[in-house]
Amino acid sequence: MPRDGAPATDPQSDPANPPEPYPSRADAAASFAAHVNRGKVRALEAIGVDVVMGDRQGARFRDAYDGRSYWNCHCNGGVFNLGHRNPAVVEAVRRGLDRVDVGNHHLISGHRAHLAEQLSASTDDLLPFAVFTPSGTESVDLALRLARAHTGRTGIVAATGAYHGLSGFALAASDPRWFDPFGPVPEGFAHVPYNDAEAIGNAIGPRTAAVILESIPATLGFPAPAPGYLEAVAAAARDAGALLILDEVQTGLGRTGTRWYYEQQGVEPDMLITGKGLGGGVYPISAVLLRPELEDFFDANPFAYVSTFGGAEIGCIAASSVLEQIAEPGFLGRVEELGLRFERGFEGMPFTLRRYGLTMGLAFDEEGGGVMAAKKLIDAGVFAVYAEHDHSVTQFKPPLIVTEAEVDEIVAAVGDALG
Repeated sequence: MPRDGAPATDPQSDPANPPEPYPSRADAAASFAAHVNRGKVRALEAIGVDVVMGDRQGARFRDAYDGRSYWNCHCNGGVFNLGHRNPAVVEAVRRGLDRVDVGNHHLISGHRAHLAEQLSASTDDLLPFAVFTPSGTESVDLALRLARAHTGRTGIVAATGAYHGLSGFALAASDPRWFDPFGPVPEGFAHVPYNDAEAIGNAIGPRTAAVILESIPATLGFPAPAPGYLEAVAAAARDAGALLILDEVQTGLGRTGTRWYYEQQGVEPDMLITGKGLGGGVYPISAVLLRPELEDFFDANPFAYVSTFGGAEIGCIAASSVLEQIAEPGFLGRVEELGLRFERGFEGMPFTLRRYGLTMGLAFDEEGGGVMAAKKLIDAGVFAVYAEHDHSVTQFKPPLIVTEAEVDEIVAAVGDALG
């Protein structure tokens, strides 16, 4: 029986669901190891995590082979902010597929324009232009290239412990842990500790094109920006003629209780990166949002950046549905209410809670406490992962659409696992 008490169905014989391509977990793992990534299979086997995602809906997913049920409290970094297979997003895509597909990136697109207009409105038109890409990594890479082109400079300042992606300039801006296996990165990239305004101010110089930061660094375990930190960074960049790029791939789209976390910090970025949850967990789509003066570059170079799948029209339809839901009256307020419900439920548990809306980190006193907690939670049916650059913290990001009753069930499961 699955953990929620509902009868387990056999996904291989259930006519309502397409069958898994392999008859057993062992067969699926063997093929994955043979053709995708055997190192990942070995690593997961070593820690006893043998989950294969099967049927999924809302805040839960089941194992494809034994029906085990899990609360998704990682959401793949925010991909499933609106839950798995969000009905409104799925229906919008189904309707869209009657008329459109990926489209052609060389041509004008009403779907792309409509999504860009919605994104502009989400920033109160501070950032009225959007350049679409298939992923957050590519958006970061583009933003850094654009900063260099706009300023005529090459230097980039980023934070130690950051994660911005795994290719190009995005990889170079990430923590050295990510790029060291691949060899040297391009010249001009400097990394300084997060929350150290003096260090970042000293790193910014006459050759600095941009400072890039995650508004709340996920792989550092969601530490809060110190009071005035982001404002000081923005001022230092502005005074030096450099740009401020905020990576809100994980903290944007309502997850912290406002549309974008920078709104809570009194900071106005020159560029904003969004992704993950933008496609509603149905289609990959990301974007760089730009101030008007940065669009001047594309006036002179309209085809300097093109992407076959960037701003795919069916992806724009999915993303438009996401933004419509976030803009519904009461949505953002409810995110904060649900976060407070978690906070009250977690009182007395053996961790310190870092919380911003429904972005949460469970911080333990032990160095490896976050790793051990993640394993205990997964075994108890709560899927969460530890912070890559702070193993004392477990990342905890339930979907924004959980109900009060579901919050209480999740809290009870966490208590059983960790209490």
